[in-house]
Amino acid sequence: MKILVINGSPKGERSDTMHMTRAFLEGICGVAEHEVEHVDIMKQHIEFCRGCFSCKKNGGECIHNDDMAGLLQKYLDADVVIFSFPLYCYGMPAPLKAFFDRTMPLSTMAMRKVGDRYEHTGPVDFSRIRTVVISGCGFPSVTNNYEPLRREFELMIPHDLFMLTVPEAPMFNVPEAAEVTVPFLELVREAGRHYAESYSVPDELMEKLAIPMIPEEMYTAIANGEMI
Repeated sequence: MKILVINGSPKGERSDTMHMTRAFLEGICGVAEHEVEHVDIMKQHIEFCRGCFSCKKNGGECIHNDDMAGLLQKYLDADVVIFSFPLYCYGMPAPLKAFFDRTMPLSTMAMRKVGDRYEHTGPVDFSRIRTVVISGCGFPSVTNNYEPLRREFELMIPHDLFMLTVPEAPMFNVPEAAEVTVPFLELVREAGRHYAESYSVPDELMEKLAIPMIPEEMYTAIANGEMI
């Protein structure tokens, strides 16, 4: 299986969220060997989409001569794509948003109605590509923080989507927090093992992953400098 990991964090490998992504991958690769490729969005040259629709009129060819054409091919060649990034303004960081905006060449100007919404049609069959979203935030809770992002991905990728959203993510880069972060990352590895076997994670495990590593009030106090 070919796995493409797209790190959308402006911090690159220092990303808080990448601690979870690496653990998830360890779980997947502990079940069987896979071909894994990492792409750090911050190291890529991706121009902003201008909305000119040239790509939809010229057989998918974009006016920009940057790294995006190669990234699109990597995306299409993958069996599983893992997007790893922190929550920014209740959504994704700008560099990753630029990547998604530039996927325009994968569809045409033609539209069709699916349920109660319309979507662009295209020559690409995404049904075989599975998508994983792993995102950490600095808030003590995911409630009323991740709903916009979750809905965006459900609309962009309406099939085979698995999302893991975790609060208190800055703790992964704090060695003193190992007492709680290490056990949590082991749960993430377990989730990766389940995903490798069935492309799903049991509800009981997801419930454990939804529990903050430390009480919300304690985390908030530490973040506010009220505890040393």
